Amino acid sequence: MVLPNPAYIEEIRNIFATSPFPAHLDMQLTSLALDQATVQLELKNHHLQLFGIVHGGVLATLVDTATYWAVYLRLPEGAGLVNVDLKLNYLKAASQGLLRAEGYAIRNGRTLCYSEASVYNSENDRLAHGTSTLMILPDKGLTLKNPKHLIKP
Repeated sequence: MVLPNPAYIEEIRNIFATSPFPAHLDMQLTSLALDQATVQLELKNHHLQLFGIVHGGVLATLVDTATYWAVYLRLPEGAGLVNVDLKLNYLKAASQGLLRAEGYAIRNGRTLCYSEASVYNSENDRLAHGTSTLMILPDKGLTLKNPKHLIKP
């Protein structure tokens, strides 16, 4: 089994934490591992639509973000991703509490990646499920200080 460089993971988490859109939503990248990512946010008033439940765009953003990071660590050095297809099913409403999106890589190809994610509330009820097709963009990745190098423990 290979593992990503822990310094690389920490650098990504720090960049994520200070990026404008995740910061705007109060979203955190809580876990990043090979083929898996977890993103969470505590529901606040600005996440709710006019009927007092979480806006569908918040759930879609959680799925989009978790699927993106779930495939990221298998990319070639220096490559980035763009989502070309996001499919989502809304399963249950929420109006408060912690939301957790768990993303998993299904397949990483040479040009396309495919992943899935589910969003859960603090009672572990599944609120949404989605899949994502992402296109690999050579030379469009993050410029990081630490190398990604996959290491054997």
